[in-house]
Amino acid sequence: MGEFANRIGILIFDGAEELDFVGPWEVFTMSNEVFALRGDKETADRVLLVSETAGLIRCAKGMRVQSDVGFADCPPLDVLLVPGGQGARREVDNPAMLQWIADRAAGCKWVTSVCTGSLLLTEAGPAAGRRVTTHWGFVDALEERGKAEVLTDYRYVRDGNLVTAAGVSAGIDMALWLVGQLHGPEQARATQMGMQYDPAPPYQAEI
Repeated sequence: MGEFANRIGILIFDGAEELDFVGPWEVFTMSNEVFALRGDKETADRVLLVSETAGLIRCAKGMRVQSDVGFADCPPLDVLLVPGGQGARREVDNPAMLQWIADRAAGCKWVTSVCTGSLLLTEAGPAAGRRVTTHWGFVDALEERGKAEVLTDYRYVRDGNLVTAAGVSAGIDMALWLVGQLHGPEQARATQMGMQYDPAPPYQAEI
């Protein structure tokens, strides 16, 4: 892989839910910062935002994000992450999007999604016939498609090299778990500490 331990490609598209991909981005890049603080530059991962055509993307809540590469110039990937959001329901009818996901997923160590990104992974093929999860509000719609076994009441679900996370913030949990798979539990714990990520439900967190 040259100077990077892994190449992590985070797919974005118009209407992608912001935290679905920004949360995992923070996890993966914080892990790189932890390595840098230790003086370890060899183990860092390259994290890329990928869109169909490189350029500006307008996300579900209005955030505008510039992708790093388009499909045509995206390098080989070790990890693919597909977010959800309203845009996922449009992109499920985009043959170029589905074909790119299928092609890239075939060469990845890990294929992941957050929220309704599982819809794209299911329709593209990598999640077809496998156990997945998604946002609670989309469980019935995904089940009705009949292409995957949809599990509920889980933050994230692993089936082989496929890992799907439920809505929005669950993607952070999944990404931390994935850092543990790529670099070991201690690296994941140090990354979590660096983010000061120790959530509790709001009403339990009151002082």
